[in-house]
Amino acid sequence: MLYAWSWLKTALAASTLCLSCMGAQAADLVIAMPNWWSGKASANIIKVGLKKEFGLEADAVEMGTLIAFAGLDSGQVDIHPEVWLPNLDNLVKRYVTDAGTVAISPIGVPAWQGICANRVAADKDGIRDISDLSDQKKTSVLDTDGDGQGELWIGAPTWSSTEIERIRANSYGYAKKLTLLEVQEDVGMAAVDAAEATERPMVFACYAPHAVFKLHDIVRLTEPPYDPAKWKVVLPGEDPEWLSKSSAPVGWDAAHYHIAYATALRQKHPDVARFLDRIDFKPEEAIDMSYALQVERQDPLAFAEQWVEKNQARVDGWAKP
Repeated sequence: MLYAWSWLKTALAASTLCLSCMGAQAADLVIAMPNWWSGKASANIIKVGLKKEFGLEADAVEMGTLIAFAGLDSGQVDIHPEVWLPNLDNLVKRYVTDAGTVAISPIGVPAWQGICANRVAADKDGIRDISDLSDQKKTSVLDTDGDGQGELWIGAPTWSSTEIERIRANSYGYAKKLTLLEVQEDVGMAAVDAAEATERPMVFACYAPHAVFKLHDIVRLTEPPYDPAKWKVVLPGEDPEWLSKSSAPVGWDAAHYHIAYATALRQKHPDVARFLDRIDFKPEEAIDMSYALQVERQDPLAFAEQWVEKNQARVDGWAKP
């Protein structure tokens, strides 16, 4: 059955990070394109905007955020359209604050992150608070493959938030009660769709803005509020014993995401740097972006071309001297 997480486990074995190949003819700029839907849309909107406003050709190349930041630092990448904070605070400190090779745009998109349940899991099975995930009697309904343990999608393999969700699951204790799955977002969201269609309970890592809240009746689990004194996150790139040295038994801090770009752009293309600093996407626009690409299956570049055409005056404003 499509709703079964056993299907996702099979997909996990075959899941790999797809890196787009660069064209034979070098572009003027390289945009690191995330593997989530709003990130793909915004990367292509920037690509189209740069062509229309400045006549610059940009390649949108799908890559993970760690690779993207290394590229921004080395000069191989020029722009990243969605840098989530506080997820990437460590990278911002390393490349923005300390090295000064990467800049973050001043305008961010408000967001939040957490764990969600569909309405069946929340109302019928009583999974409403993060503590419920440590109750085997409640989480048994999340077992779809018959191994006696429920499943919970915590994000895509390349997301920093996925590693932090594993830390949180370990800190809260439900990592011992649930099988934590890492698969690409389109697979995870297909499982949400299937659970809704078959009225089965499901719990999963979630974030907003996202199209899932436009599609389904989703409930965010309650958690203890964020406490910086209790949020100790060490990522795998920092220490091989990252999980045992981390602890985060509280909710996420308020989130937001920004455009990042190589600081060198301020000298090489000051007009482009100014353009990027002025881009002001709204949360509702991010939802529409993810809906168009994920649900309606619109081509990211075609969507971006239409978006820029509809918002031409606004894009022109971003590019004003």
